[in-house]
Amino acid sequence: MTKKTTTKPEEKATDAKAVQPPAAPAVSLKRKVEAGQLHVQSTYNNTKVLLADTKGNALAASSSGALGFKGAKKGTPFAAAKVGEILGDKAKVIGIKEVQVFVNGVGAGRESSIRAFASKGVSISSIRDVTAVPHNGVKPKKPRRV
Repeated sequence: MTKKTTTKPEEKATDAKAVQPPAAPAVSLKRKVEAGQLHVQSTYNNTKVLLADTKGNALAASSSGALGFKGAKKGTPFAAAKVGEILGDKAKVIGIKEVQVFVNGVGAGRESSIRAFASKGVSISSIRDVTAVPHNGVKPKKPRRV
């Protein structure tokens, strides 16, 4: 003999809630931040963007690799623009109205990520290039003796 099991109506309601995605935003903070810093690191292969408060504490970050771009597509201006848009949305949730931008690197996504971030309604107070430049480079190799 087999027994049939029946589910209670309360159990069905809880199962339906588990399937639905949470309504809370991806970024949640206990305090609202008015001003912050945007650090853009753009290389030939990838673009990383970090949103921080004025002291430099990280609030949100993203990169073109984290968004699903693979291979050579990670270094494109289009991928960098998508990263800027995502971080612009997160900045609106946090409450940031003004940012200082620090750009590092020589990649193609330098400008496009900043433009996409600014298009979300956050004002940019300053843009600073902090790319490291060698003063004299490394010591050259010794001449070859034959």
